[in-house]
Amino acid sequence: MTVPSQHPLLLLQDIERRSKVHAFELPQQLDVRTTWDGVGFRLGNLQLVAAVDEVKEILPLPRITSVPGAQRWVKGVANIRGTLLPVMDLQGFVQDSVTLPGRRSRILVVRHKGISAGLLVDEVLGLKHFYEEEYGSDGGEGESAYARYLRGVYRQDGESWPVFSMAALVDSPEFMQVAA
Repeated sequence: MTVPSQHPLLLLQDIERRSKVHAFELPQQLDVRTTWDGVGFRLGNLQLVAAVDEVKEILPLPRITSVPGAQRWVKGVANIRGTLLPVMDLQGFVQDSVTLPGRRSRILVVRHKGISAGLLVDEVLGLKHFYEEEYGSDGGEGESAYARYLRGVYRQDGESWPVFSMAALVDSPEFMQVAA
C-alpha cells in the first residue's frame, strides 16, 4: 500500500486532528485524604481503638491455664500454635475489676519490644478507618483509669473513639509486675 505524499506539515496537522478526536480526557484530580486505621474493641461500656500495627492478631478465647501466684488480672497462659502466650484481663489490669469472658470475648495479641501478651477484651468491633481531621488530642476519657494509656481520640459519626496505646501499656512498669 502506498501512502499519498503530503507535505510533512499537513501530515502532522492531520495526525494531531485525528488524535484529538479520539483522545480521552485526563482524570479529575481528587482530594486525597490521609486515613488512620485501628482495631475497635470494647471494655465494659467503653469503646476504644488501637492502632492496627499494635495488634498483631485477634484470637477467639483459647483454653487458658491459670498461673498460681499471679496477679488476679493475669488470666494465665494459652498454647497458641505451640507457643505459650500470657493472657491478661485488660479491664482487670486497668480498673482492678474482673472481665467475665463471654461469647464475643476475644484476645488481642500485642508484641512490643520483644514482649508478647494476649489481652482479654469484651468484644472486637472490627477495623475502623478515620480521617486525620477527625482526630483530637484531648484524650476523650481524661480522668478515667484509662487516661495514662490514651493517645487522643477520633470522633466520627457522633461517636468518640479514644486511642488506646498498646505500647504505653506494655511499657508501664505495673504491667510487667505479674507476680502477686
